[in-house]
Amino acid sequence: MKAARIHAFGPPSAIVIDELPHPTPEEGELVVRVAAAGVGPWDALIREGKSVVQLSLPVILGSDLAGIVDSVGTGVIRFKPGDEVFGVTNKQFCGAYAEYAVASAQMVAAKPRSLSFVEAASVPVVAVTAYQMLFDHARMKAGQAVLIHGAAGNVGAYAVQLAKQAGLRVFATAGPGDLDYVRGLGAEMVVNYKITKFEDVVPPVDAVLDAVGGETQHRSFRVLKPDGILVSVISPPPQRVGFRSEFFLADVTATRLDTLARLLDGQKLTTAVGTALPLEEARKAHEMLAGAPHKRGKIVLTMDGAR
Repeated sequence: MKAARIHAFGPPSAIVIDELPHPTPEEGELVVRVAAAGVGPWDALIREGKSVVQLSLPVILGSDLAGIVDSVGTGVIRFKPGDEVFGVTNKQFCGAYAEYAVASAQMVAAKPRSLSFVEAASVPVVAVTAYQMLFDHARMKAGQAVLIHGAAGNVGAYAVQLAKQAGLRVFATAGPGDLDYVRGLGAEMVVNYKITKFEDVVPPVDAVLDAVGGETQHRSFRVLKPDGILVSVISPPPQRVGFRSEFFLADVTATRLDTLARLLDGQKLTTAVGTALPLEEARKAHEMLAGAPHKRGKIVLTMDGAR
C-alpha cells in the first residue's frame, strides 16, 4: 500500500510516498481502507518534531480519516468489514495518510450517511475540538454569551454552529473576507479584527474560545464576565484572578463522533472542505498549511479519487 510518511523531522519536503505492507489489526483495533484523510496543523507539528506527542521515526502522518472497514481485531464488536466509518487513528495522531490505516475502535464511529467520504474526513478533530471547548470545558448553557476567535477557521466555524444550536448568544472575530460567512453560520456579531478591537464592541461574555492565541488571547480577558472562562487550543492561557482559563488537546471518542454525526445528518451542522488533493500531493497539502494559497475550509487527501 502507499503511505505518506517522514523519515526525519523537517519541512513539507520531508514527506515521501512509500510502499508498505498491508497492516493487521491488534486487539481493539480495526483496519480501514482509507477513502480520505484530513490534513490539520497538528500534522505539521508532528512533521516538524514540535508536537507534544512523542513518536519514533519513520512516521505515517495524519489522524483524521473516513473509509471502509477492511478487517477487525479481537474484541471489536461494533464494526465489521464493509462498514463505512469516520474518526481518527489513535492517540498518537498518526497513520491516516495511507491507503490502509489502523485505528482504535474507540476513536471511530459510523460515517454520517449524508456526507461523502471527503466531507466526513474533514470533520473529526476540528469538530470534536469545538464541541469540547463549548460543552466539556466552558460548560455553556442556553442564554449565555460566547466570543469565538478565528470563527472562519475549521474549529471556529463548528464552534459558531454548535453555539447557535445550543441557544447561545454568539459573538465572533474574523477577517474582512469572512464576515458574511461567519454571520451565515449563526453569529450575532462578527468583528473585523483588521480594523476594530473586539474589546471595544463586544459586550461582556461568559466564555471566550481561543483558536488564535498570542495578543488576542491576552486581550480576551477584557470582555469576560467575572468568573468567566477562556478556553484555548493554541497555548496555555495565563491564570488571572477572578477568571478561569483552560488549555486542552482534543479527545476524539466514538461517543462524541456519534453526537456530531446525528447533528450532521440532521442538517444542524455543515462541513467546509476547501481543497482536496490526491495522497501523492501530501507535500503540497503541507505547503498550504505553511501558508501557500488555498481555499477556506479543510484540506483533505483522497485515495484513488474518492469522493
